[in-house]
Amino acid sequence: MSMSTLFVIIAAISLDAVIGEPRRWHPLVGFGNIVSWLEKRVNRRDASEAQKRLRGIVCWFLLVAPLSIAVAYLQTELSTSSELLLSSVCLYFCLGWTSLRQHANAVADGFKSGGIETARKQVARIVSRDTESMDEAAAARATIESVLENGSDAIFAPLFWFVLLGPAGAIGYRLANTLDAMWGYRTERLNQFGWMSAKMDDLLNYLPARLTAMTYAVFGDFSQAMNCWRRQASSCASPNGGPVMCSGAGALNVRLGGGAHYHGQWQARTSMGQGQEATMGDIGRSITLVDNTLLFWCVALMVICLVGNSA
Repeated sequence: MSMSTLFVIIAAISLDAVIGEPRRWHPLVGFGNIVSWLEKRVNRRDASEAQKRLRGIVCWFLLVAPLSIAVAYLQTELSTSSELLLSSVCLYFCLGWTSLRQHANAVADGFKSGGIETARKQVARIVSRDTESMDEAAAARATIESVLENGSDAIFAPLFWFVLLGPAGAIGYRLANTLDAMWGYRTERLNQFGWMSAKMDDLLNYLPARLTAMTYAVFGDFSQAMNCWRRQASSCASPNGGPVMCSGAGALNVRLGGGAHYHGQWQARTSMGQGQEATMGDIGRSITLVDNTLLFWCVALMVICLVGNSA
């Protein structure tokens, strides 16, 4: 790994820490609007199942490939300083560390200031499950699960693909992850159309998720985290979210998971972790676990870079 790669990672994380998520004109928000517009016009109800799947595959490539290829091309045409700037800005837009911390803290702070009603409103901003009947434990579980899973999806996976493929890799991953978040549901409308989005997200997150799960274990109760990962992850609906959340829950010594309402329908979900019932106080601990994991990988990359360049 080159020193320029390390520089870009530090610059992007610093931008995210100082600026946070743009409140206006965020590229991913614009991308999401395009995704919604395209799906409404292409995913027709009168199409066959095979046609829906094929259209979803074509749309996936149309939405992910052009921008990734354009960024890769620009790298070859720009000066070194301009290329570093482009890479830093691209990676910054792909990271969600500060926004993840802000959204999670808003739940805990809302509970302190306004009780469970305020906490529910904040939880509704970060999860897709129904929040109207949540008690403290359910709101805390949902928030911690979001922190642990997005610690991988919104922080470590973009960094992983940036290290491997540069800004084009980070951009391609983030677009694919956004498509999965919008199309990767097993509903009647999206089950076939979103098939490609779900499968590609599973593939792209496979290694980053397991590296994240392993690091969560290192910074918590290691043996319990590994035990929960081994026993519980295979029962989770998500092949990558399962290891991350089970390991994180075990590391924190809390119980997560369990059934929940999604769009008015009850869905059974496996239990994750073990120990005490999750509380609002555990949200801060989950954020610290993500922070420690990010710091560890930054230091690890720095050591790899220094050793590689001194050899």
